[in-house]
Amino acid sequence: MKRVTLVYYSLALLLVLWVVFPIYLLASLAFSERQAVFAYPKPLYPSPLSLEVLRAFLEVPGVEKALGNSLLVAALTMLFALLLGAPAGYALARYRFWGADLFRVLVLMTRAFPLAILAIPLAVRFIQLGLYDTPLGVALVHTALALPFAVLVTFSLFVSVPRELEEAAWTLGCTKVQAFYKVVLPLALPGLAATGIFAFIISWNEVFAATLLTLRERTLTALLLSLLHDSPLPFRFAGGFILVVPALLFIFAVRRYLFSLFGITSR
Repeated sequence: MKRVTLVYYSLALLLVLWVVFPIYLLASLAFSERQAVFAYPKPLYPSPLSLEVLRAFLEVPGVEKALGNSLLVAALTMLFALLLGAPAGYALARYRFWGADLFRVLVLMTRAFPLAILAIPLAVRFIQLGLYDTPLGVALVHTALALPFAVLVTFSLFVSVPRELEEAAWTLGCTKVQAFYKVVLPLALPGLAATGIFAFIISWNEVFAATLLTLRERTLTALLLSLLHDSPLPFRFAGGFILVVPALLFIFAVRRYLFSLFGITSR
């Protein structure tokens, strides 16, 4: 039994190191001086601590604007995915209709459709609608990418909430809307938080649609891709660090909902 526990914790430690070490290396080099970035072997910790690399990165024309665009697009994607996905998931969970199983399969199959095939028609349509080179246009495409996951996850969430709880709320004088907000929604919050995180990260990391549909209103990933070949090594480390940090901070902010999803209490 002790040997099994030791193996379990050893594997968990290796997994943590595999995830954390690249992030730590990015952070270490992002807070180092330029000379340390080119040093070999790479230092394990910044000495001395410096903001030179990050300051130079943020002073590059267009970076601050692209960072703001990325945050805006990711926030809109998360909002749209929850506003559209949660009602669809609730309807699939609570109402029985012909073809419901087929509909869920079709929703999942949309993720298998390559976005590159739609590149030219999508760009032409967005130009016609005035959505080309706008954060809203990019957010709509990112919502389409995140929506199948949002629908299926919220479906499984609402299925797990007993219908009898809603019926009990109805007998106590609640309307269907009140029963949803007072009974179902609090129980589904952890899963909704996980769905929102997934939508945020999809949008934050996505680069193909952001590059295709923008010229001046670039997101950070699209801007970094356009500058990647001509950028020095410190710029790349700082850019990687800036890309990682917002997603980590967002996950940290909603961590208690994720913990409660797995039955773990968090303060």
